[in-house]
Amino acid sequence: MAGRIKRIAQGIDGITKAVWDESGVFMKIVILVILIMTAAAIPVIPIAIIARYIANR
Repeated sequence: MAGRIKRIAQGIDGITKAVWDESGVFMKIVILVILIMTAAAIPVIPIAIIARYIANR
């Protein structure tokens, strides 16, 4: 079970790195605006932070 959680966290971390870390400032602003406008920021940002923590443990 712990291995499955770690693999899921690594997958989420990989997606956030591809979308967030490799984006420029303008694209980051656009992504944040879209997340906030759709209210997706509430669950997405904490999940991404927790996944990054688990993936890098």
